[in-house]
Amino acid sequence: MRLLVVSPDYASHLLPLLQIASAWQAREGDVVVATGPATRPMVAEAGLDWIELRLGRGSNAGVIEVGEQPKGEDDHLRAFFDATRLGPIETLRYQADARRHDLLYDPDGVFDRLGEIVREVRPDRVAVDHVAFGARLALHLLDVPTSTVVLGHPSALSAPGEVYGVPSAWPSTMTPDRGPLRALEAQCRDSVRELDRAADDVRARRAPSRPPAGDLTSTPGDPTIYVYPEALHDPARPLPVVHRFVGSLARAESLDATPLPSGDGLRVTVAFGSFLSSRDDVLATAVRAAHLGGWRLALASGSTPVDRLGPLPDGALVQRHLPQVALLAHTDVFVNHGGNGSVTEAAAAGVPQVVLPFSTDQFAGAAAVERTGVGVALAPNSLTAEALVAAVATAAGEPIRRRALEVAVSIQTSGGAHAAVDAIRDLPNPQRNPLRN
Repeated sequence: MRLLVVSPDYASHLLPLLQIASAWQAREGDVVVATGPATRPMVAEAGLDWIELRLGRGSNAGVIEVGEQPKGEDDHLRAFFDATRLGPIETLRYQADARRHDLLYDPDGVFDRLGEIVREVRPDRVAVDHVAFGARLALHLLDVPTSTVVLGHPSALSAPGEVYGVPSAWPSTMTPDRGPLRALEAQCRDSVRELDRAADDVRARRAPSRPPAGDLTSTPGDPTIYVYPEALHDPARPLPVVHRFVGSLARAESLDATPLPSGDGLRVTVAFGSFLSSRDDVLATAVRAAHLGGWRLALASGSTPVDRLGPLPDGALVQRHLPQVALLAHTDVFVNHGGNGSVTEAAAAGVPQVVLPFSTDQFAGAAAVERTGVGVALAPNSLTAEALVAAVATAAGEPIRRRALEVAVSIQTSGGAHAAVDAIRDLPNPQRNPLRN
């Protein structure tokens, strides 16, 4: 059977999907990956076929740089980074305002291109990133059954009673006041309605015989696959009838020539993902904390120039990009931004976490880490070196370390990429694909 994998042109989205694609190729047959040109080399490195599909204006093949984005997208990114410095509510309101721009880019063009791709590739199964709303809308209008992969915290697929863009849970140190939260909720509801109207306008023009797609933020896939440890999910939170938790999709990685930090203190790795490494102020605070705590520091500087970090500790490993998965095997505490890749990779490795969330579902991810006892969550904008040292010491203590190892054992039985392949192959509601037959 042939699988079509659809991904935005961002490394953080594509890399876990490539784990599924490679497992499918090994077990089931052909795979074609539809994504943008920036991440094409990653598809080629995985030994998979690539076909071009642009799902947004921007792209990111590893570390996002404002200056490398198309005109207009650069200003959009700068505004986002500025919003993160103001606080969670300001960041989430900016993202709500930009949602139509970000998540339903050129829906007519995506509809036309995906129609061409499906007719050329003739897939038996299709798997798409849940937040690729334009692709999901197009596949619905083309009447193609689609499995969706939720790569963020499970609340990235809104449950009944939730509003897309409003965290389903907050870490204890970051719960906002009720007034600003109500304003955020109202804005996010408006944003969801705007997406609904835009999607139905495309349907009415391009495929009027098809039923409405419904709310793209809360409509599950066929089935829905959560790249998330079930042990971290709140059991009281509703889920789609047909779903599968697959734990982590961490890629195989080696240190190669990367040296480990030297010294005798706690081994602490600091990384804020491909976007939030722009927060040089928080990275600099982590460097000061490393001096204060006597850590053996490994830090991914990303888009922040190293000279903005201040004097580095002796023996520190500071690079633009780190082999994060490999390094976690040599880490006592992982300080991260709450991105799903970082949270799930650390959970799979049994590494305690200190989470500093900035945006989107990172707040819910941080709350889950805190609630399940695998780490500590702090507010990044008010962070001090002293507070970070104390949090790392707490995370390295026996209760959290023991709980992190328990969660790691549970992830080992989740099935990973092969469980995702099983879920995609065994459609719960198989139906004739009109574009294949």
